[in-house]
Amino acid sequence: MSSSFFSEIISPRFNPAAVLDLPQGRKVLVISDFHMGVGRRDDLQPNGEFLMYILEEYYYKNGWCLVLNGDIEELAKFPLKDIQKAWPGMYRVFDLFAAQGRLYKTLGNHDEDLIFERDYPYPLYNAVKIETGLVPIYVYHGHQSSKVYTDFNNIIRLGLKYLLKPIGVRNISSARSPHRRFNVERHAYNFSINNDCISIIGHTHRALFESLGRFDYIKFEIERLCRDYPASSGAEREHIAREVENLRRELGKLKRSERRNVLRESLYGDELPVPCLFNSGSAIGKKGINAIELDNEKIALIYWFTEGKGMKFVSRGYYKVDMLHGGYCRSVLNQDRLDYIKARIELLGSPDIVDNQKKGVL
Repeated sequence: MSSSFFSEIISPRFNPAAVLDLPQGRKVLVISDFHMGVGRRDDLQPNGEFLMYILEEYYYKNGWCLVLNGDIEELAKFPLKDIQKAWPGMYRVFDLFAAQGRLYKTLGNHDEDLIFERDYPYPLYNAVKIETGLVPIYVYHGHQSSKVYTDFNNIIRLGLKYLLKPIGVRNISSARSPHRRFNVERHAYNFSINNDCISIIGHTHRALFESLGRFDYIKFEIERLCRDYPASSGAEREHIAREVENLRRELGKLKRSERRNVLRESLYGDELPVPCLFNSGSAIGKKGINAIELDNEKIALIYWFTEGKGMKFVSRGYYKVDMLHGGYCRSVLNQDRLDYIKARIELLGSPDIVDNQKKGVL
């Protein structure tokens, strides 16, 4: 994705890109892909009440800004008025944030028709720029880097509405296609390197932290634990051994769930990963909700789940789990300081390394 192409995304003819400054103490939640619908074919229905609760009780009441990063309404299947009638509680929560100037909403490929809704109550953007004082962060849905969605989105939406919706098929997106998902992530990664910035996307429904998906992260984590193992002893040594075994099992499951040639592909080729790409995952996960939290000092990948229904790797004791009222749980999967990330982007994203990464990639 070229810089000139992306400049058209952050300066669209409908609305200019929003700029969100992060003074000391202000916090931002970036979350995407609600796919709010109607009735039993509504993808958000299993997580809907849970999501409304955490948005209001945890984020709104604690002063967070909310960035809804695309595909919030499922307009490819349902009329907006029907969605609004089905989700009055969700729009009430959005109104709370909007009334205090704490709501930012970007467009995705499933809700871009919102620009034609005259009475839609919230400003809409193709991207939001977050000024942290350390490194610029661009939040955009991600479909803009996919030729399939920019050229053929109308055809895809017709298929969703008139072919797949009547037979009850759930949301179809690049999340179902490993190759398309990889291409979207790769273009966003290259844009970030070329512009010395961080990108936070959604669209693919796959959470990423510092340009690493779960598969790559596990490999790096196993290597780190193996380095710590020789210097450990007693209970700590036993804990490392158990954790390596658990991670190896999880790695095996991921191998079986992805195509082998996709797993061999890398966002960063043969070079060290530049930590410039993040993905907030989605709000419609079968076992929970992923999101990105950030302030002007750090950024984190968050996993929300209901007690007893979360991913097994969280419950192994390796991650700290905070309990909320009602059995709702929050866990920080990954976290890092922005100054450290900035340093790695500057050092690893130098022009000679970028040239190597581009070979055979763009």
